[in-house]
Amino acid sequence: MTLYSNIVILTGAGISAESGLDTFRDKGGIWDKYDLMELATPEAFARNPDLVHEFYNLRRAGVQKANPNAAHYALARLEEKHPGNITLVTQNVDPLHERAGSRNLLHMHGELNKTRCLLCGAVSEWSDDLFTDTRCPSCGQAGYLRPHIVWFGEIPFYIEEINIRLSKCDLFISIGTSGSVYPAAGFIQVAQNYGAETVELNLEPTDGKNLFSVSHYGRATEIVPEYVAELIRQD
Repeated sequence: MTLYSNIVILTGAGISAESGLDTFRDKGGIWDKYDLMELATPEAFARNPDLVHEFYNLRRAGVQKANPNAAHYALARLEEKHPGNITLVTQNVDPLHERAGSRNLLHMHGELNKTRCLLCGAVSEWSDDLFTDTRCPSCGQAGYLRPHIVWFGEIPFYIEEINIRLSKCDLFISIGTSGSVYPAAGFIQVAQNYGAETVELNLEPTDGKNLFSVSHYGRATEIVPEYVAELIRQD
């Protein structure tokens, strides 16, 4: 019998950092380099869509060159080997979890490789540059496509579904996230309220480190595979 029947894993930018992708809130991260109010709000997009598209085109191009690392592959292996249920919730908009093989995945902050039409609502796969005059693949109209990203002031995707899965989980694992951005920062408390064991795997302790029952600190490519290997052995 498996030790855990329902595992929920939350990942943040720290798991992709060793694949060469910038984090957001660390020193030297994306929001140290750019003004988020000019690039990551609905108002910014309405005011200067060309600038917003330029920023996300650069990020999309950078993601195309990145490869999954050992931490991504370890989580995909856990999903494959674990006999219970695994839900991987990611704050990351990159596709590295999918490229590593993860399938039961919820992108709560959207996906760089998708676009959404403000006119017809269609969400489409997208790996090329995006411009204000790009036509929607679904309705054919130009001028309505935006990155399929959750911007500041917008509600993250899948929140209701995530809360349902947190209410059923017996193990909650937080990997590579600062624990300072809500609603994701509150997931640990939801899981605890339902009796789950809580684990933090991070480069260094976060402000919420005392909330976790188990903590391991170090490079994601080292501590995540080690922890996953132990979980698989317990199964």
